[in-house]
Amino acid sequence: MFDNHQRYGAVSRLLHWGMALLLLWQFSTALARVLLEDTAIESFMWNSHKATGVLLLTLIVLRIIWALLNLSRRPSSISLMAKLGHLTLYGLMLAIPTLALLRQYGSGRTFEVFGLPLFAGFEGRMEGLMAPANLLHGSLGWVLLALTIGHIVMSFWHRRKGGAKDVMPRMWR
Repeated sequence: MFDNHQRYGAVSRLLHWGMALLLLWQFSTALARVLLEDTAIESFMWNSHKATGVLLLTLIVLRIIWALLNLSRRPSSISLMAKLGHLTLYGLMLAIPTLALLRQYGSGRTFEVFGLPLFAGFEGRMEGLMAPANLLHGSLGWVLLALTIGHIVMSFWHRRKGGAKDVMPRMWR
C-alpha cells in the first residue's frame, strides 16, 4: 500500500493512473470544445468537464497529502529536472481547477457536481474572481497537456535509452 524506495505503492499507483485516465478525458473534452464546436459530440463531452475538474482537484489534493505522508519512503527523483517537472505538473493540476472554481463562484451561478451543491448562486458577479481564470485557465490547461505529453515521452525515453534509469517499473507493476 505504501511507497518504498524502489517503487510506488498501490495507493500512489491508483491515484496516478486514475488521474491519468481522468486527465485524458478532460483533455478530450477541451479538444472537442475547440475542434467539434456545436456538435452532439462536443455537447456530450463538454457537459462533464466541470464535474471532472472538481473530481481531479479532489484527487490532486489527496495525492499531495499522500505524497507528503510517503515523502521519506518514495523513490528518489532521477534528476533536478525530473523533480521540477513533477512539481510543475502537481502545481498545474492544483491551480487549473482552482481557477475554474473561482470563476464559477464569481459568476454568481449555482454550482452542483454529481448532484451535490458546492455553492449557491447570488445576485451579480465578482469580476475580480473571474478575471484570473478567464485569463489563465485555458492557457494553463494547454501547458498541462504539453507537459503531460512530455512526461509520457520522458518515461519512455528513460526506459529505452541505454544507460538511463528505467523509471517505468516504479509506477507500473
